[in-house]
Amino acid sequence: MSWTRGPLAALVVCVLMLAGPAGCGSGGAHRGKTGAPPSPVGRLLDRTDAQGRRYREVDDADAPDVEIEVAPDTGNSWDVRLTVHRFRFSPAGTRPRAVPGRGTARLYLDGALVARLRTPRHRLAAGLVPRGTHQLTARLYADDNTVWAVHGKPVQSTADLTESATPEPSAAGPATGPSTGTTAGSGLPAAAPARRVRQPVRRVAMTA
Repeated sequence: MSWTRGPLAALVVCVLMLAGPAGCGSGGAHRGKTGAPPSPVGRLLDRTDAQGRRYREVDDADAPDVEIEVAPDTGNSWDVRLTVHRFRFSPAGTRPRAVPGRGTARLYLDGALVARLRTPRHRLAAGLVPRGTHQLTARLYADDNTVWAVHGKPVQSTADLTESATPEPSAAGPATGPSTGTTAGSGLPAAAPARRVRQPVRRVAMTA
């Protein structure tokens, strides 16, 4: 009995040693069931945005989509709404790697960055929009800060907005009489208060 158990035990140990590396090797853990390494998301282009972030090219069928709408809001601000397709906003703390159809949006006013968004709604403060007509652009980014792109162009949408507000009366300006509606001490009619006027916003489809 002692003679037969020894070689059998040695044989079992040998088989386990041979099978161990095959089942636990790094190749199987990293390559997955197909034996091939995971493919990257899209293709990095040499083109970059104004901040130097590279474009990540994806096919039309897999590309995210965004549309932007802007409207005057209460408190002299602007209400910004994004509608996205094949895209999810990533919460804060998400790992900085590209995942298909996921990431953040950035708002640019006349090319200058004004907000980074993780939700489709944003209130743009009135103080950020000077008088005149401007372009507000929403552009989609992956979580590694690369720009989602199709046919070499960023996935984005642009809307025109016009701020035609006149300057507000100074709080330290002349006081008006309590019942006559005249400027105190002058006998002249008080000027009508300036009103803030905004023109309608034109919605523009996504720039592919």
